[in-house]
Formats: sequence, C-alpha cells, structure tokens
Amino acid sequence: MELNNAVALITGGSHGIGAAVAQDLARRGANIAIAARHDDDGVLKVKSDIESLGRRCIFIEADLSRAAAAQECVEQTVNDFGGIDVLVHSAGSIKRGSLLEVSPEDWHSAFDVHVHAVFYLCRAAVPYMKRKRQGAIILVSSSGGLRGCAGAIAYSVAKGSLPQFVRSLARELANDNIHVNAVAPGIIRTRLQDILTPEQAKNNLDHRIPLHREGTPADVARVITTLVTNEFITGETVTIDGGMSMRMV
Repeated sequence: MELNNAVALITGGSHGIGAAVAQDLARRGANIAIAARHDDDGVLKVKSDIESLGRRCIFIEADLSRAAAAQECVEQTVNDFGGIDVLVHSAGSIKRGSLLEVSPEDWHSAFDVHVHAVFYLCRAAVPYMKRKRQGAIILVSSSGGLRGCAGAIAYSVAKGSLPQFVRSLARELANDNIHVNAVAPGIIRTRLQDILTPEQAKNNLDHRIPLHREGTPADVARVITTLVTNEFITGETVTIDGGMSMRMV
C-alpha cells in the first residue's frame, strides 16, 4: 500500500508501540488518527511530532471495549480524513493472576480490551475499506499469547486468540484486497514492563532473550509498517522477541 496521504487509525497511540507506529506511518506520508482512553501528555507529544512532519493528526478519546464507541471512533476518522486505509489495534493492558487468582471481572476485562474491541473496530472499519478495495489491518498480539504466560492467564488467552482472528478475517477479506496480519512482540520496553523487578529484568536479558536486550517500540513499529505496505502478506503473525521463543532452556 502506498502510504502517502493514506489514513491510519491507531489505537493505544499515545504511548509505547502505538505511538511508535503512528510516528513511523506518518514519516511514510500517512495522516493519523490516534485513539486512546484518556487525553494526556503522551497524546500531545505524539500529535506534535506527527504534525512537525507535515502530516495531519487527530485525537479521539474512546473506550473501545464498547461497540458504539468503536463505531464512533471509526466514523470520526472517516469524517475528518475522508476514509480509512489502515487500522492498527495496539491498545492493551495486562493484569496478572493465575487461574485461581484472576477475578471474573479481570477475565472479562482482558477480552473486552484485546478481543471485543478488535471485533467492534473491524466491523466498523471494513465497510469503508471494501468501498475502496484497499486496506490493511494489523493487530498487536503477544509472544506470551502464542506460548502461554504463567501468572497472566487472562492476558495470554485473550492475546492468543488474535492470530486465529487474523487468519479467519484474512480469508474473508482477501477478495477485497484487504490484508490482515498480527505481530507478537516479546519483552518490549514499554510501561507494561514497569511491573518487573530489577531481578526479573536482569534475568530476561541474561537468560531468556538470546539477543540480550529488550525490544523497543520502534523495533515493532518497523515490522508493522512493512506489513501495512506489503500487500502480498496476509493471515500471518510475526513474532518480534529477540529470539526468546526459540530458546529451549
């Protein structure tokens, strides 16, 4: 897909991976709509950075776990920019808890944020993409979702459902020239890593990640940009974890 003057809606675009994706797509010529639950300094910075590149950027405050809010988010993007070409769902959160620890409320919340929001957003955005016979949908899963994540069962199960959603939707939309993919980041330096103790962080670098460093949001953003622009990739989930998933011990 040619990104010059394309329109991209990025959820969770005020911080971390979402912010890096928004900035990378803007550098390639896209205009950006950022959706997040709250307006904060992160939104202002990302918006300013994008506008400094000569691209347009709007912020949409929305709780995307609600169908009506997701629909309104997409419609505001279309009304402001005239269409939508790219949807990247990066919004997310993690609440720890094993099977016997996690509350039913936290279990349902994980699916609201990571699964139901995807369903609502895609239902809202796909009709506009079909009209243009062009589109790219990228979902941010997790390497923990692919392998399982001890102590965060709600998060890992919800994230693990996204690759199957991608495969199913990619098949549905192939004839409309809409490609659908996911990325599965490993340990990326975002606010989600702030819950780690120094000992856990050191163990990750020394023993779990063969490249012996954390990933950065920019590492993930570059892969997402490739998936957006390469129209011959669909139905795939790309792991970005410094080799952690291939480590046996």
